[in-house]
Amino acid sequence: MLSDVDVFISNYTLVDPEVYQLWVDGYSSSDAVSLLNQRGICQQTNAPIELVASDILDHYRTYSLLERLIHTPMKLASEQLAFQIEPQTSQMLIEMYYEFDDCVIREILGKKLTSKSRKDLDEVAEKTGITLKSCRRQYDNVKRVFKSVEDLSGSLVTNIKQHFLLPDDLAKRYAAVVFIACLRFEMSKRKLQFLTFPDLYHCANIMMSSWTYRYTGSEYFDTDLDREFLVELSECRVLLENDKHHKYLVCIKLKPTLLEKMFQELDSNFRNYSRALLGIGCNLHRSRELRFFFLELVERCIEPWRQVNWSHTDLKNFLNAYTQCALDMDVLREGTLRDAFERYMKVVTSCLLRMYHP
Repeated sequence: MLSDVDVFISNYTLVDPEVYQLWVDGYSSSDAVSLLNQRGICQQTNAPIELVASDILDHYRTYSLLERLIHTPMKLASEQLAFQIEPQTSQMLIEMYYEFDDCVIREILGKKLTSKSRKDLDEVAEKTGITLKSCRRQYDNVKRVFKSVEDLSGSLVTNIKQHFLLPDDLAKRYAAVVFIACLRFEMSKRKLQFLTFPDLYHCANIMMSSWTYRYTGSEYFDTDLDREFLVELSECRVLLENDKHHKYLVCIKLKPTLLEKMFQELDSNFRNYSRALLGIGCNLHRSRELRFFFLELVERCIEPWRQVNWSHTDLKNFLNAYTQCALDMDVLREGTLRDAFERYMKVVTSCLLRMYHP
């Protein structure tokens, strides 16, 4: 007796998200088999371990072939004909491949993106507990994104999303990395090691929004700081010539909120704190001073406040009072100088409050 059989043949590329994640994380196929076996895959599928190993190896071969296309996401999504991949699968491949570990990127920040730095990634792997293969993938991704967008005008986030098809949140994280790399901020000093990637991500975002040409609304590069603003900042040293009046206003404003001991400490050290805050700003138009911006904040501001046990609330109240009282003074009545000081303190206050870990 004959039966009718419908046969459908497809060459759509199948991607197992769990296996793909293990491949992205840098595990070998044998390690992946062991990990999935521990998760009970044989019991779930009722398949022998040999069949599971063969299937995983087949997946790994496919992902290795796809990797060169993932390096250029636009090709993977629309131009290539070698693999038939559904759009949602293509997007998943890209997003998971370009995802990164904050601890790994923190170790990379401040280093030049050279072959020598790549050779040192075994130290990063050992320190973070992330596989060496995954560290290399993340390093190569950062370098690839950096090289693609560093010279493009306009929004870094938009450019990264267009060229690499990344979701908004991930594109913003890469934009912060590119910004820090382009301005070559010093990040490797021991005194800066307590700063996490989320800390630096926060600071980079506020700097991009308020200190670059984006702020002026002109045709801009997100990696170019507004030079006219930085030069104008150097005139803010006029506040130091009027520091007694400034100190008086700040102390009057803060006295109801500070303990007597903290008030006396502020009264004694106000000039030192003001010199530190203004000194950093007045020198930012010099490239070398800009490069050491984060180190200066730590050494000249954060460390002294830690030594006298300022709380986070104390710091917030001081910075807000310091800014507002300065803006109320006649010496800042000139419009451009007043705007520059306010623009500077908005960013510095946000950075210091994020970086201050009492």
